[in-house]
Amino acid sequence: MPSDFTDDIALIDALRAGDEAAFGWMLDQYNPLLRRTARMYVATDAQADEVVQETWLAVIKGIDRFERRSSVKTWIYRILMNIARTKGVRESRSVPFSSAPSAMTEGADPTFSPDRFRPPDDPEWPGHWASFPLDWEHQPETRLLAAETLSLVGAALQELPPAQREVLTLRDVNGWTSTEVCHALGVSETNQRVLLHRGRAKVRSALESYFESSELS
Repeated sequence: MPSDFTDDIALIDALRAGDEAAFGWMLDQYNPLLRRTARMYVATDAQADEVVQETWLAVIKGIDRFERRSSVKTWIYRILMNIARTKGVRESRSVPFSSAPSAMTEGADPTFSPDRFRPPDDPEWPGHWASFPLDWEHQPETRLLAAETLSLVGAALQELPPAQREVLTLRDVNGWTSTEVCHALGVSETNQRVLLHRGRAKVRSALESYFESSELS
Protein backbone atom coordinates (compact mmCIF):
# COMPACT_ATOMS: atom_id res chain seq x y z
CA MET A 1 0.00 0.00 0.00
CA PRO A 2 1.49 3.39 -0.95
CA SER A 3 2.41 5.66 1.95
CA ASP A 4 1.11 8.90 0.42
CA PHE A 5 -2.11 7.62 -1.18
CA THR A 6 -1.81 10.03 -4.11
CA ASP A 7 -3.57 7.53 -6.35
CA ASP A 8 -7.34 8.02 -5.94
CA ILE A 9 -8.15 4.35 -6.49
CA ALA A 10 -5.71 3.23 -3.80
CA LEU A 11 -6.95 5.95 -1.44
CA ILE A 12 -10.62 5.04 -1.83
CA ASP A 13 -9.93 1.33 -1.45
CA ALA A 14 -7.93 2.01 1.71
CA LEU A 15 -10.63 4.26 3.17
CA ARG A 16 -13.32 1.69 2.47
CA ALA A 17 -11.17 -0.89 4.22
CA GLY A 18 -10.97 1.33 7.30
CA ASP A 19 -7.28 2.14 6.91
CA GLU A 20 -6.54 4.80 9.53
CA ALA A 21 -3.29 5.75 7.80
CA ALA A 22 -5.24 6.68 4.66
CA PHE A 23 -7.61 8.90 6.62
CA GLY A 24 -4.68 10.49 8.48
CA TRP A 25 -2.95 11.23 5.18
CA MET A 26 -6.13 12.83 3.87
CA LEU A 27 -6.44 15.02 6.97
CA ASP A 28 -2.85 16.23 6.60
CA GLN A 29 -3.36 16.85 2.88
CA TYR A 30 -6.62 18.79 2.95
CA ASN A 31 -7.47 20.07 6.44
CA PRO A 32 -5.77 23.53 6.25
CA LEU A 33 -7.20 24.28 2.80
CA LEU A 34 -10.66 23.08 3.77
CA ARG A 35 -10.61 25.34 6.82
CA ARG A 36 -9.51 28.30 4.71
CA THR A 37 -12.29 27.66 2.20
CA ALA A 38 -14.92 27.24 4.92
CA ARG A 39 -13.88 30.58 6.40
CA MET A 40 -15.18 32.31 3.26
CA TYR A 41 -18.73 31.52 4.30
CA VAL A 42 -18.91 31.76 8.09
CA ALA A 43 -18.20 34.47 10.62
CA THR A 44 -15.66 32.82 12.94
CA ASP A 45 -12.78 30.37 12.94
CA ALA A 46 -14.74 28.15 15.32
CA GLN A 47 -17.60 27.89 12.83
CA ALA A 48 -15.14 27.07 10.06
CA ASP A 49 -13.79 24.25 12.23
CA GLU A 50 -17.34 22.95 12.66
CA VAL A 51 -17.82 22.95 8.89
CA VAL A 52 -14.61 20.98 8.40
CA GLN A 53 -15.61 18.46 11.08
CA GLU A 54 -19.02 17.95 9.48
CA THR A 55 -17.30 17.53 6.13
CA TRP A 56 -15.05 14.72 7.37
CA LEU A 57 -18.02 12.98 8.98
CA ALA A 58 -19.88 13.17 5.68
CA VAL A 59 -16.82 11.80 3.85
CA ILE A 60 -16.60 8.83 6.21
CA LYS A 61 -20.32 8.10 5.94
CA GLY A 62 -20.39 8.54 2.18
CA ILE A 63 -17.18 6.84 1.10
CA ASP A 64 -18.94 3.60 0.13
CA ARG A 65 -21.25 5.57 -2.17
CA PHE A 66 -18.49 7.53 -3.88
CA GLU A 67 -18.86 6.77 -7.62
CA ARG A 68 -15.43 7.99 -8.78
CA ARG A 69 -16.98 10.35 -11.35
CA SER A 70 -14.72 13.12 -10.02
CA SER A 71 -11.45 13.23 -8.12
CA VAL A 72 -11.48 12.61 -4.38
CA LYS A 73 -10.39 16.21 -3.81
CA THR A 74 -13.26 17.62 -5.85
CA TRP A 75 -15.75 15.38 -4.06
CA ILE A 76 -14.52 16.46 -0.62
CA TYR A 77 -14.65 20.15 -1.55
CA ARG A 78 -18.17 19.81 -2.91
CA ILE A 79 -19.27 18.38 0.42
CA LEU A 80 -17.50 21.15 2.31
CA MET A 81 -18.92 23.96 0.20
CA ASN A 82 -22.47 22.61 0.44
CA ILE A 83 -22.20 22.50 4.24
CA ALA A 84 -20.47 25.88 4.43
CA ARG A 85 -22.96 27.57 2.11
CA THR A 86 -25.85 26.30 4.21
CA LYS A 87 -24.31 27.76 7.37
CA GLY A 88 -23.41 30.96 5.54
CA VAL A 89 -26.96 31.42 4.27
CA ARG A 90 -28.28 31.01 7.81
CA GLU A 91 -25.91 33.78 8.90
CA SER A 92 -26.86 35.93 5.86
CA ARG A 93 -23.19 35.87 4.84
CA SER A 94 -23.68 33.98 1.59
CA VAL A 95 -26.16 32.94 -1.07
CA PRO A 96 -26.46 29.53 -2.73
CA PHE A 97 -24.15 29.36 -5.73
CA SER A 98 -27.01 28.09 -7.89
CA SER A 99 -29.06 31.21 -7.12
CA ALA A 100 -26.24 33.66 -7.75
CA PRO A 101 -26.27 35.65 -11.00
CA SER A 102 -24.43 34.12 -13.92
CA ALA A 103 -20.85 35.03 -14.62
CA MET A 104 -22.02 37.26 -17.45
CA THR A 105 -24.21 39.37 -15.16
CA GLU A 106 -22.75 39.03 -11.66
CA GLY A 107 -20.79 42.13 -10.84
CA ALA A 108 -21.27 43.25 -14.43
CA ASP A 109 -19.90 46.70 -13.70
CA PRO A 110 -16.78 47.55 -15.75
CA THR A 111 -13.67 45.58 -14.84
CA PHE A 112 -11.70 48.84 -14.67
CA SER A 113 -13.03 52.33 -14.15
CA PRO A 114 -13.83 54.00 -17.50
CA ASP A 115 -11.62 56.95 -16.59
CA ARG A 116 -8.60 54.62 -16.88
CA PHE A 117 -9.10 54.71 -20.68
CA ARG A 118 -8.86 57.38 -23.35
CA PRO A 119 -12.26 58.50 -24.73
CA PRO A 120 -13.58 57.12 -28.04
CA ASP A 121 -12.92 60.46 -29.74
CA ASP A 122 -9.28 60.66 -28.60
CA PRO A 123 -7.29 61.84 -31.65
CA GLU A 124 -4.37 59.44 -31.09
CA TRP A 125 -5.32 56.35 -29.07
CA PRO A 126 -9.11 56.03 -28.70
CA GLY A 127 -10.06 53.44 -26.11
CA HIS A 128 -6.45 52.83 -25.01
CA TRP A 129 -5.14 53.09 -21.45
CA ALA A 130 -4.96 56.62 -20.06
CA SER A 131 -3.64 55.34 -16.75
CA PHE A 132 -1.84 52.01 -16.85
CA PRO A 133 -2.37 49.39 -14.12
CA LEU A 134 0.32 49.15 -11.48
CA ASP A 135 3.39 47.17 -12.57
CA TRP A 136 3.47 44.29 -10.07
CA GLU A 137 6.82 42.99 -11.29
CA HIS A 138 8.56 46.06 -9.90
CA GLN A 139 6.89 45.94 -6.50
CA PRO A 140 9.23 44.62 -3.78
CA GLU A 141 8.24 41.11 -2.73
CA THR A 142 8.32 42.14 0.93
CA ARG A 143 5.72 44.76 0.17
CA LEU A 144 3.40 42.36 -1.63
CA LEU A 145 3.69 39.81 1.19
CA ALA A 146 3.40 42.28 4.07
CA ALA A 147 0.80 41.40 6.69
CA GLU A 148 -1.15 44.60 5.98
CA THR A 149 -1.25 43.80 2.26
CA LEU A 150 -2.39 40.22 2.87
CA SER A 151 -5.08 41.53 5.21
CA LEU A 152 -6.24 43.90 2.48
CA VAL A 153 -6.44 41.03 -0.01
CA GLY A 154 -8.54 39.04 2.46
CA ALA A 155 -10.90 41.97 2.96
CA ALA A 156 -11.17 42.51 -0.81
CA LEU A 157 -12.04 38.83 -1.27
CA GLN A 158 -14.86 39.14 1.25
CA GLU A 159 -16.30 42.08 -0.71
CA LEU A 160 -16.56 40.09 -3.95
CA PRO A 161 -19.86 38.65 -5.15
CA PRO A 162 -20.18 35.02 -3.96
CA ALA A 163 -19.35 33.27 -7.23
CA GLN A 164 -16.32 35.47 -7.91
CA ARG A 165 -15.08 34.92 -4.35
CA GLU A 166 -15.36 31.14 -4.66
CA VAL A 167 -13.59 30.95 -7.99
CA LEU A 168 -10.83 33.35 -6.99
CA THR A 169 -10.21 31.57 -3.69
CA LEU A 170 -10.03 28.13 -5.29
CA ARG A 171 -7.80 29.29 -8.14
CA ASP A 172 -5.47 31.83 -6.53
CA VAL A 173 -5.53 30.94 -2.84
CA ASN A 174 -5.88 27.15 -2.97
CA GLY A 175 -4.04 26.70 -6.27
CA TRP A 176 -6.69 24.72 -8.16
CA THR A 177 -6.68 24.31 -11.90
CA SER A 178 -9.51 25.74 -13.97
CA THR A 179 -10.77 22.21 -14.69
CA GLU A 180 -10.94 21.37 -10.99
CA VAL A 181 -12.86 24.57 -10.26
CA CYS A 182 -15.35 23.90 -13.05
CA HIS A 183 -16.00 20.39 -11.74
CA ALA A 184 -16.33 21.48 -8.12
CA LEU A 185 -18.63 24.44 -8.77
CA GLY A 186 -20.51 23.05 -11.77
CA VAL A 187 -19.70 26.02 -14.02
CA SER A 188 -18.52 26.17 -17.60
CA GLU A 189 -14.94 27.05 -18.52
CA THR A 190 -16.17 30.36 -19.96
CA ASN A 191 -18.04 31.30 -16.79
CA GLN A 192 -15.09 30.29 -14.64
CA ARG A 193 -12.76 32.46 -16.70
CA VAL A 194 -15.07 35.49 -16.55
CA LEU A 195 -15.60 35.15 -12.80
CA LEU A 196 -11.87 34.80 -12.22
CA HIS A 197 -11.02 37.81 -14.38
CA ARG A 198 -13.58 40.05 -12.68
CA GLY A 199 -12.59 38.92 -9.22
CA ARG A 200 -8.90 39.44 -9.87
CA ALA A 201 -9.56 42.90 -11.33
CA LYS A 202 -11.44 44.01 -8.20
CA VAL A 203 -8.79 42.71 -5.83
CA ARG A 204 -6.11 44.31 -7.99
CA SER A 205 -7.98 47.61 -7.91
CA ALA A 206 -8.10 47.50 -4.10
CA LEU A 207 -4.35 46.85 -3.97
CA GLU A 208 -3.61 49.61 -6.46
CA SER A 209 -5.53 52.12 -4.36
CA TYR A 210 -3.65 51.00 -1.27
CA PHE A 211 -0.20 51.22 -2.88
CA GLU A 212 -0.92 54.57 -4.53
CA SER A 213 -2.21 56.09 -1.29
CA SER A 214 0.78 54.79 0.65
CA GLU A 215 3.15 56.36 -1.88
CA LEU A 216 1.44 59.72 -1.49
CA SER A 217 1.53 59.63 2.30
